[in-house]
Amino acid sequence: MSSQKRLVVKIGSSTLTTETGRIDHEYLSTLAEQVRAVREAGWQVVIVSSGAIACGLERLGMKGDRPDDMPTLQAAASVGQGLFVSAYGDAFGACGMITSLVLLTRRDTADRTAYLHARDTLERLLDLGVVPIVNENDTVSVEQIRFGDNDTLGALVACLIGADLNIILSDVDGLYDGNPSEDANAQLIKRVDIIDQSVVHVAGGAGTSKGSGGMITKIKAARVLAAAGIPLVICSGRLENAVVDAASGKEVGTLFPATHKAHEITPRKLWIALGDSARGVITVDEGAKRALERRGSSLLVVGVAGVEGDFIEGDIVDIQDTAGYLFARGRVSAGRDEVELAMGRTHEELVRNRLLAEMADKPLVHRDDLIIFE
Repeated sequence: MSSQKRLVVKIGSSTLTTETGRIDHEYLSTLAEQVRAVREAGWQVVIVSSGAIACGLERLGMKGDRPDDMPTLQAAASVGQGLFVSAYGDAFGACGMITSLVLLTRRDTADRTAYLHARDTLERLLDLGVVPIVNENDTVSVEQIRFGDNDTLGALVACLIGADLNIILSDVDGLYDGNPSEDANAQLIKRVDIIDQSVVHVAGGAGTSKGSGGMITKIKAARVLAAAGIPLVICSGRLENAVVDAASGKEVGTLFPATHKAHEITPRKLWIALGDSARGVITVDEGAKRALERRGSSLLVVGVAGVEGDFIEGDIVDIQDTAGYLFARGRVSAGRDEVELAMGRTHEELVRNRLLAEMADKPLVHRDDLIIFE
């Protein structure tokens, strides 16, 4: 472990809490000891942690299934946030570390200026020797501005600070080739070099009753991190010395190694990939997909085979192939209505149409506003 590398550790509610939903203080103490050890080895550490809602539900006496109405979840987050922050402060303080709380929503990252301010805040906290504890601001989040899971938030934070490694501490050992709770022969996949359709398929499934994520959200995070040049390890949070071992390069859980150097993906593209939620989906034909992936081309409307969602000019959209595999994301230069009118027409037909002529050669998604998930 070399000097001043940066590590993002994401912890889910099911790992952080007991069966009754209470903060597991003993576990937090062991986590703090591990963080102290990697900091002494030269790492700067950011924690992305769930837990406020679970703490609040327990304090409010709401047992059983997690509520699904937003006001109750927001109220629980408000009640639980103090318990959540206090638990981290006490555990890490006992190991001589100062923690801070950073609450984010998509609103804080959808605007590029706010995105950069969030980055500067985290950078300064690390410079001051603080261990930032980042969580989604569940008290004020609504569906339109929620990250939806802290796997996505963890990937965003890793990209924000240019992390050298992202570790997801989960309630599972890693990615399996089947469902281990249903298939006794399911095997742990120790390394994933390419995130293709088969990997997405085996990752299907929801998270626990205490959290909102699942393995599929972790795979989506891994796809963006790979493009950003940031390795990801998914492992059991209850594994002894999981953080120390993963940071030192030992084989732990499932490793998604970096396939690109970080400087090859611009901050703007990282913002497009994770900083804003997609407003729609564009399906492209095989010719357009090859041009985007192999030649680094921009997306033209003649390559569009279908559209979903209600997006307008300037929105972020997901881009998938005709088999439904999402392989890119970008910012569009036209809204859905225009794209629907233009798609299916040849270049010559567009040129002859006075209403659509501008779209004949104008990129629907310029390559500078496009990120490919390889």
